[in-house]
Amino acid sequence: MSADSSISSDWQPTASVENLRRRGRILAQIRQFFAQRDVLEVEVPLMSHCAVSDPFIDSIEVEYRAFPQAQAEKLYLQTSPEYAMKRLLAAGSGAIYQLSRAFRNGECGSRHNPEFSMLEWYRPGFDDQQLMDEVAALVMPILGLDNIERLSYQQAFEQCLGINPHTASLEQLIAVTRTHIDVAMEDSDRDSWLNLLMSHVVEPALAEQGAVFICDYPASQAALSKIKIDDSGRTVATRFELFINGIELANGYHELTDSTEQARRLDADQQQRAALALPQRPLENRLVAALEAGIPDCAGVALGVDRLVMLALGEQRIDQVIAFPFERA
Repeated sequence: MSADSSISSDWQPTASVENLRRRGRILAQIRQFFAQRDVLEVEVPLMSHCAVSDPFIDSIEVEYRAFPQAQAEKLYLQTSPEYAMKRLLAAGSGAIYQLSRAFRNGECGSRHNPEFSMLEWYRPGFDDQQLMDEVAALVMPILGLDNIERLSYQQAFEQCLGINPHTASLEQLIAVTRTHIDVAMEDSDRDSWLNLLMSHVVEPALAEQGAVFICDYPASQAALSKIKIDDSGRTVATRFELFINGIELANGYHELTDSTEQARRLDADQQQRAALALPQRPLENRLVAALEAGIPDCAGVALGVDRLVMLALGEQRIDQVIAFPFERA
């Protein structure tokens, strides 16, 4: 064996240099988009003393020491800049965006990397419908799209599965799920079955529809969004997701501004984490304090930049558009 053939090639980037150049142009295009709309670029810490409350997102823990032999202080890499950006909104920042890294445990694959690029922005005075307009204005030129369809969560389920997700009984949801998915799960939570149907049946079916916003999610899936009464008199979450060829690209809300309700939802998340035997981590009560101080009525959205670049370049895996994925970090 020659010396050259024994040398490892894992020092090399997985993305081609041409793809990295094209990625750089897309990042510049994003920044130009917000500069033209007078949206301020901000930076918030990547490390926090508090962790995300969502039971289905796992924070990566890091340790800080004031000196090498000091007792370690546990910190958490941000899974999203959301909490800190909302503190800026309460401080009077106005419209803001951040283009930075985010970190999540357990997310590694063809469309995931535990360290990834996220674009997040907040628009005071916007609701979820207006923010969908702006998301479309940003991504359509990048992806070469002429239009993005809008469907309610209910319409998507009715078209794909023939059921109304708001009124279907737990037994009906279980039966429909087992018709489409081989699953042995036993769960009395309707949302567990709705989430399975969404991820395993509805989202793949959206691939045939190209670009589509799904909006008006069940109120039980509001996360950090407000709730409203829709045209049929049903309570729904003012939340949307953007799918391109069946790939989730963005998740947006007409943001919750009620501090009491925010505190309740954080506590509910913590209780669910306990029920699932997940780690109990410090809650971001500074977010509650910011809402109590007063945050403007606004809409916000998080968008996966690596996936956006992947779709724009016609690639199938995000390691084709990032220099060094987890395996080569």
